[in-house]
Amino acid sequence: MRPSGRAIDALRPVFIQPGFARHAEGSALIRMGGTEVLCAATVETRVPSFLRGKGQGWVTAEYGMLPRATHSRGQREAAKGKQTGRTQEIQRLIARALRAVVDLKALGEISVTVDCDVLNADGGTRCAAITGAWVALRLALEKLVRAGTLPALPIKGQVAAISCGLTDDGPVLDLDYREDSAASADANFVLTADGGIVEIQGTAEKDPFTEAQFNTLMRLARTGTAELFRIQTAIVEEALKA
Repeated sequence: MRPSGRAIDALRPVFIQPGFARHAEGSALIRMGGTEVLCAATVETRVPSFLRGKGQGWVTAEYGMLPRATHSRGQREAAKGKQTGRTQEIQRLIARALRAVVDLKALGEISVTVDCDVLNADGGTRCAAITGAWVALRLALEKLVRAGTLPALPIKGQVAAISCGLTDDGPVLDLDYREDSAASADANFVLTADGGIVEIQGTAEKDPFTEAQFNTLMRLARTGTAELFRIQTAIVEEALKA
């Protein structure tokens, strides 16, 4: 039995509240177990200098953690004057995941920045951020369509992410901090609803894991993201009716 009492293929309870940040063009507060991330999408009618005049848009992301998102206080990166390598790596991952499902040509010369701020961390913050960021982005782009700024929605599909790992209980889905810190191997899977793979980050903490074990983790990830896609769709549909 896992520490949480969950089955090996069970997600933590997932809750997504759209429109949490009232001033953002699109936003979502996502809660996965004890992990909470606020995702807010900002739309700007300009693009980075390397895209000017090319008739193409841009989607990017920023990621951060509140000082008391973890068990002990972390120093604000602004106070240190620079981001950590971990922060830079995660926000680039989120941005890549979002761009994978957006038609940047159809977006035109518009930029969307999705800020992902971790309010409470209990494992899987980058995965929760990607899953919530897609909802925030989807709602922001829908607002542009309804306003007549865009003729059609430039979304090509859905993207979500989930962690899996090898623990004393065997291969498990959606690790919380307690499981993640003791896992012999763990991986983050960024997948699309049509079966595509955006990115897989896998690491053996102790002994190397086998291809058979990896395939088991992949199957678990497919199970988990299928449920996340269902939740995303239901939340977006409900928000658009409101």
